[in-house]
Amino acid sequence: MALSGLNREINFLGSRRVAAIVSAILLVVSIASLATRGLNFGIDFTGGVLLEAGYEGAADLPDIRQRLAAGGFGDAQVQNFGTASDVLIRVLPREGNDSGQVGRDIFRLLSQGDVNVQERRVEFVGPQVGEELTERGGLAMLFALLMILAYIMARFQWKFAVGSVAALVHDVMLVLGFFSVLQVPFDLAVLAAVLAVIGYSLNDTIVVFDRIRENFRLLREEGAEALMNSSINQMLGRTVITSLTTLLVLLALFFLGGEAVHGFSIALIVGVAVGTYSSIFIASAAALALNVTPVDLLPPKIEDEAGDLP
Repeated sequence: MALSGLNREINFLGSRRVAAIVSAILLVVSIASLATRGLNFGIDFTGGVLLEAGYEGAADLPDIRQRLAAGGFGDAQVQNFGTASDVLIRVLPREGNDSGQVGRDIFRLLSQGDVNVQERRVEFVGPQVGEELTERGGLAMLFALLMILAYIMARFQWKFAVGSVAALVHDVMLVLGFFSVLQVPFDLAVLAAVLAVIGYSLNDTIVVFDRIRENFRLLREEGAEALMNSSINQMLGRTVITSLTTLLVLLALFFLGGEAVHGFSIALIVGVAVGTYSSIFIASAAALALNVTPVDLLPPKIEDEAGDLP
């Protein structure tokens, strides 16, 4: 079976150095932003009081901030929530203060500016719960990566395992960096989306690795780069169709799902994009950089002295 029969079209791995530079720049920006600005943690992680209010007309955010500051809530974060008439207010936890009373005090201050304001919802999260969620969320991602490393090593080979974990770390860091740079609120729904990105990216990577293993066993005389490049091209149609259909659903969620799922849909949109990219340019390129060969997946057959295979 000739290599030309694999219908190789695009030299993906030939551009792996350019892709590595782009990924390195994005990773540096993400890490720098996470180190300096951090994530804009939602009420789920920081604890405190979250109040959503609705106005008949456009809400006057500067006036609301001024009233809250005069009432002792100078640290309150005030922003529009979906429309110009909906307002979301977040107040950090305060020791010794009853959360229910804090919510009532905030709504009283809002009513002084507009008697027609409506209280949509109030949520209370204790700081201890927020710290616990932060710790467990980080441990969940770390545990998932370690289990994935073990799974890929058992199913394929350690060089492929390193490539897959490198791609997953790359994806997670870029998603977190995106939220850090733009300061998009990071809550439990976003954390769930990040874990889903790990699963999506891993599935895409395994599909490519399966085809690489199959071609390695069929065409062991060909070079590793050519075989891996051909395998990626063979799976390109499936990858593009899967990514596009997934993105269509996520875009519908983003535009039609309401504010409650905005963070979730944004994280998945970014994750699907970088996951598709990493399964081609990061996972396979990392395995190739570790000098993966057909021998790693199937030991070569040895001829006896008579020239016959045993």
